[in-house]
Amino acid sequence: MNHEAPIIEFLGLSFNLANVLMITVASVIVFIIAVLSTRRLAMKPTGMQNFMEWVMDFVKGIINSSMDWKDGGRFHVLGITIIMYIFVSNMLGLPFSVTYDGVLWWKSPTADPAVTLTLAAMIIGLSHYYGVKLRGFGAYGKEFFKPFWFMFPIKIIEEFANTLTLGLRLYGNIYAGEILLGLLAGGLATGVGGTIAAIIPTLAWQGFSVFVGAIQSFIFTMLTMVYLSHKVSSDH
Repeated sequence: MNHEAPIIEFLGLSFNLANVLMITVASVIVFIIAVLSTRRLAMKPTGMQNFMEWVMDFVKGIINSSMDWKDGGRFHVLGITIIMYIFVSNMLGLPFSVTYDGVLWWKSPTADPAVTLTLAAMIIGLSHYYGVKLRGFGAYGKEFFKPFWFMFPIKIIEEFANTLTLGLRLYGNIYAGEILLGLLAGGLATGVGGTIAAIIPTLAWQGFSVFVGAIQSFIFTMLTMVYLSHKVSSDH
């Protein structure tokens, strides 16, 4: 399980080529799903169009549970993108992993904290952007000093805590699942007895990992909408 990462240095920065590869693969898969779902639109949806419309309705329900549609409707496409991208990313490392010359190339991109924390930071940053855009800098800035001025440092710490919990929750669940799958897969290669003993737990954990991956994509999307609602709604 102790595989190295393909790290390169460019302009003084370190880049994990496996993360770049898997982020690209996940993005391409989501793009293909979107294209196939909207290529032949019909009044009575079937196949991929029916699936996409179900995803749209599901995300709309998440938004309506967090804020009014008047405020939250603008985030509909964002929610659809997030839930699909994270679900696909969570699934990529479940069937198998690819290691070449001791370097791990194929895995779930969300099994890396750099990826999940970057996603979390983007969401928190986006929530601040829309807070300022929709409410104005003055009205938005006053929220950090309510109900008392000394709440400001506490609310700053809360923003960092939200970023960490949002990113590490996703990373921890996906990484732990892949670690256990790797251990079970090791049992499959220990002979006939090991294979028989490990095959049923491996299949069971594969199914459970699909469930966990779906739940984590839902939780990430839901929390995204909650954070956005806190920033754009004056009621919070």
